Amino acid sequence: MAETISHYNGIINGIVWGIPALILLIGTGVLMTILTKGFQFTHFGHMMKETVGSLFKKKDILKNKDPKSISQFQALCTALSATIGTGNIAGIAYAITMGGTGAVFWMWIAAIFGMMTNYSENVLGIFYRRRNSKGEWSGGAMYYLSEGLGCKKNLKQIGKVLAVLFSVFAIFASFGIGNMGQVASIKESVLSVFEITGKATTDALIVGIIIAIVASLVIIGGLSRIAKANEKIVPFMAGFYIVGSAIIIGMHYDMIIPAFASIFKNAFTMKAVGGGVGGAVIKQAVTWGFKRGVFSNEAGLGSSVMVHSASNVKEPVTQGLWGIFEVFFDTIIVCTLTALLILTTGIVDLETGASISGATKLGLATEAFTNSFGTFGGIFIAIAVTLFAFSTVLGWSYYGTKAWEYLFGTKATIVYKVIFIGIIIAGSVLQADLVIDLSDTFNGLMAIPNLIGVLTLSGTVMAITNNYAKRKFKGNTAIKPMLSHFDDIQKEQEEALKKEGN
Repeated sequence: MAETISHYNGIINGIVWGIPALILLIGTGVLMTILTKGFQFTHFGHMMKETVGSLFKKKDILKNKDPKSISQFQALCTALSATIGTGNIAGIAYAITMGGTGAVFWMWIAAIFGMMTNYSENVLGIFYRRRNSKGEWSGGAMYYLSEGLGCKKNLKQIGKVLAVLFSVFAIFASFGIGNMGQVASIKESVLSVFEITGKATTDALIVGIIIAIVASLVIIGGLSRIAKANEKIVPFMAGFYIVGSAIIIGMHYDMIIPAFASIFKNAFTMKAVGGGVGGAVIKQAVTWGFKRGVFSNEAGLGSSVMVHSASNVKEPVTQGLWGIFEVFFDTIIVCTLTALLILTTGIVDLETGASISGATKLGLATEAFTNSFGTFGGIFIAIAVTLFAFSTVLGWSYYGTKAWEYLFGTKATIVYKVIFIGIIIAGSVLQADLVIDLSDTFNGLMAIPNLIGVLTLSGTVMAITNNYAKRKFKGNTAIKPMLSHFDDIQKEQEEALKKEGN
């Protein structure tokens, strides 16, 4: 049975993460870039000013007076907690060994256009969000599919069906990619450095129980507790990894230019395999670069918009700007550091991207640290992977909770949380390869209904963006801001903006 499921899942996965699907993912970003006239380029400075540039200037960015929502910084940290995961370390190493060093270039391209996909998702998420029975914000692809797409002529039922499908896919993805996959990484990294009892199964179970206990203390408390935990974990873990990577890259500064030369050269040339020329590297590089780029920042999957929609922000475009920054930081900054870490330390062939020692994925990244820092390098990467993976567990637990809430109601979310915590323990001892592979497929399946929503509502994204641009860039204060699809929320947010003097 398992072999049969694995076989058919492999076929579906090949379609879901195949070239046509990747073209749809990247193509959506390209279309939104064109429709918004290159917003991520022309207003990059404005984005930086309104996001990280305003962290210590605007109090509502870091702090939040509304107990039913979270601050913009907390929303960013929680979104980054799910996107900055083991994929930023092991995933980039895998992309280089499979697609050559040129894959890094195409990863950048995926991120550049993914910025506008993520921007569009967040704009729609804020515009179509509603409050649940507890008064908390609920938003995401399921809401702009049911409320946005569903409002169009003859598309009401289609919108609802797609919203349900997205929610189901998100729940299954949260159990695998957002849970078992991350627990497996934590277990592997911790036990590679520390031995507890000497018995593999027992040690794995102990690690799983510890993770479950710590995670439950946060997850059961809901979004507020998850956001508070992530606003402390994410800046620390990101800074921890960035500093460590920068030190190693600095130690091999003479290889930085050759590394970049290799990236650009091999993005457009053939790949040498076993001393000969085999296959077009352009295809390999593009495919693996796009796959790891999308997998890393999740632009197009519709996942992070669920937490961005819980922000205390009033302007949809403002949260869209945080979406652009999220992709920029995750892929252009963190993933590029991992790529340079691998390419400057001499552990791969700069012509082919092949691992010199044969190590792959996490092992290759670990090699880069241990070669530079010795035993401490192994401890460093174990700590980094543990923080990255644990924060991803917290982030995805919220995504699954909101998807469950959409299907079964707010009161039923406790059932999901208990199941999710139980899976953490099971995932530490079970051979979870099939489950993770299945959830990888569900992860990709999320993108299909989400992108249908983004593409169908692209006109709405344009209208909201143009409205914001006229008010903010051209000073036309007479125009009424587009803040919500719903009249009651539009009025509520307008009054809030007036009180803030915006």
